[in-house]
Amino acid sequence: MTSVTQRPDGATPGSATRSGHARAPESFRLALRQLRQARPRPEVRLHEIAAPARQAPWAVALAADVHDADERHHQDHVPPRADSALPVATGRFVLLHDPAGNDHWQGAFRVVTYIKAALELDVAQDPMVSEVAWTWLVEALELRHAQYTHAGGTATRVLAESFGTLAERADATEIEMRASWTPRGADECEGGLGAHLEAWAEMVCAFAGLPPQPDGVRALPLRRETEHD
Repeated sequence: MTSVTQRPDGATPGSATRSGHARAPESFRLALRQLRQARPRPEVRLHEIAAPARQAPWAVALAADVHDADERHHQDHVPPRADSALPVATGRFVLLHDPAGNDHWQGAFRVVTYIKAALELDVAQDPMVSEVAWTWLVEALELRHAQYTHAGGTATRVLAESFGTLAERADATEIEMRASWTPRGADECEGGLGAHLEAWAEMVCAFAGLPPQPDGVRALPLRRETEHD
């Protein structure tokens, strides 16, 4: 993790380099160190992406994906190869920081997340699936002792049906979850902000249909890709 987005007062937002880190407040540098020290599940591939430039003076963003894997991967928690199939779950994790605090966040930090995954059609039709997905997020945060306040989010189920020349394509169903919360200060909770990243990564794995780790978070049934998808 080598870059952040910095928006000094009166300056044009842009991607900061290591010199930007040196100008960052100590509270944000501590948060970055804690994110670097996080140890998410090995099935999750994380990489840094451009952070939003207008939502906070300081921000860092990560993208994650989990690729389909054979049964050995699922049982032994072996990370999938880089050349494996398209990801079955993807997501973004953004940490915003305003040293002066933000009335809407009720704090100086805000975590903003997004997860998308394919679902089995019968699961997508379950009216409880969105509520259950939100419950899993809360459980994942609690299991990692990631303390937070002012959590909110939405879960959306998407059904794509094909017609005409595309009629042979199988119906595709997906679930998307957008969630945000205010983490307790980086020095106030066990594991710091790294615990929040680990909990979110666990949720990406659950959405991908991987077995829970640690115990207590169940996985969504995985929809296998077909040649018509």
